[in-house]
Amino acid sequence: MKHFLDLSDAGGDAIAAMLNDAQDRKAARASWPKGKADADAPLAGHVLAMIFEKSSTRTRVSFDMAMRQLGGSAMVMDSGNMQLGRGETVADTARVLSRMVDAIMIRTDDHAKIEEMAKHATVPVINGLTDRSHPCQIVADLLTVIEQGKALPGLEIAWFGDGNNVLHSILEAASLMKFNVRIATPAGYEPEAEFVEMARKGGATVTLTQDAGEAADGADVIVTDTWVSMGQDHAHNKIAAMAPYQVNAALMARAKPDAKFLHCLPAHVGDEVSESVFEGSQSVVFDEAENRIHAQKSILLWCAGKL
Repeated sequence: MKHFLDLSDAGGDAIAAMLNDAQDRKAARASWPKGKADADAPLAGHVLAMIFEKSSTRTRVSFDMAMRQLGGSAMVMDSGNMQLGRGETVADTARVLSRMVDAIMIRTDDHAKIEEMAKHATVPVINGLTDRSHPCQIVADLLTVIEQGKALPGLEIAWFGDGNNVLHSILEAASLMKFNVRIATPAGYEPEAEFVEMARKGGATVTLTQDAGEAADGADVIVTDTWVSMGQDHAHNKIAAMAPYQVNAALMARAKPDAKFLHCLPAHVGDEVSESVFEGSQSVVFDEAENRIHAQKSILLWCAGKL
């Protein structure tokens, strides 16, 4: 049994295996109906329980479709309709579900909840997003970058805006896959220091700056995210601080000519990214969104001991 709470739970070799498997499975089913199972249906008979304490589009649909394509099935459980939302403990929920399903995916706020779930579950637990990290998203992002013909070792990724959970997982990936990260954030919105140190210990070069142009210069990949995450307060002040870090045509022009733009979505076009960049030829955000399915499939197979 393997949990996938963060990328380091798998390690660099396993992530590389996931990326290879995702590419192969995606290519093998090109032009197929999206609901048709893969030829080997490796998770036939398996059931995934999906617990949502936060709203979701891509995570919900991609995990459901991932299980269908692997030959299994998934059930959606919103916390408000569960006993978990009425005071049942995370530990008891984990122990009950472990007797009824083959794996658990949870999308929640406090990372401690998913750690508690994994502590008491006897089936794999997968992090669908917490306030600390978003590892499933980053596997999809790396898959997208590779599809664009870019090798990960030595890659220069530039991040703009809030030092949030997505950036934390990018830094963790940098430590494992040996690429570099330039981070442009306003003062007070930097990522947690432990993730910066993790990346540097893994051999990545991490640059922290308040100069957006400096971060963009010569970058291979430009990444941003919504400035105000679900449930955050003081949005007005935060948006004002983030305004100089919008990814726009001028910023993209400072990156390499073949640089790609990533955004995990949903996007607030006109805030963190201009319409010309979001809809432009360098944007691969919808490839990135689709790749959530293919990345999730390989994560599920790794957790099930089939990869």
